[in-house]
Amino acid sequence: MIKTKDKILMIDCETTNTIDDPIVYDVGLEVFDLTGRTYDSASYINSDIFEDENLMATAYYAEKIPIYKEQIEKGESTLLPWNRIKWQVYDICKEHNCKIAVAHNARFDSKSLNYTQRYITTSQYRYFLPYGVVWWDTLKMAKETLKNNPEYRLFCLENGYVTSRNQNRYTAEVIYRFLRNNINFNEAHRGLDDVRIEKEIFRYCVSVKPDIDGRLYTKPYAPKEGAWHKHWWNTGA
Repeated sequence: MIKTKDKILMIDCETTNTIDDPIVYDVGLEVFDLTGRTYDSASYINSDIFEDENLMATAYYAEKIPIYKEQIEKGESTLLPWNRIKWQVYDICKEHNCKIAVAHNARFDSKSLNYTQRYITTSQYRYFLPYGVVWWDTLKMAKETLKNNPEYRLFCLENGYVTSRNQNRYTAEVIYRFLRNNINFNEAHRGLDDVRIEKEIFRYCVSVKPDIDGRLYTKPYAPKEGAWHKHWWNTGA
């Protein structure tokens, strides 16, 4: 059960390459608690990928590249090599004692971050988050809290937010439109911007069901503490 003052790491990434082998170029994150207080916020652009024109040409939101360049110039996003980004996230988790990392459709974000780690290090190092940080998924949580909500069902029916099988849609954009009663809201599809709406979805789900278990996996998605944990963090790789 999440406690009011527990510090949560919300993370969102944007990728290039393919859905099966997604490579991260944008990592947005915030550390917050259930009161709404924000302790840390960051937007990192992976220079190893962002500066590769061929790879970036395959990005689903490639048209946003000029926006990223502008954000970097203004200091709103920080351009760093992947190794530095990983260390920044490690330091943030350590500073705030974050034990939970949350994403909307966390299966994709965890897969993307880990695949990028393996891609860049040629599988020498395989996991992005520090050992012991557990993935939670607001997609799973939203389905649990909204599935039987008649107001959400009506909202989806009235606005066409249903699948071909007449099931409710649970994208972050649709859920946030419901929570804010604003069908004109459009998700930015940039890491930090999306984090800021997804953390509200997290807080909503916990407010509806305080004992909710949003874990994506029943155990930390990493090997037991040992070779990977000690070797990676102690060598600075």
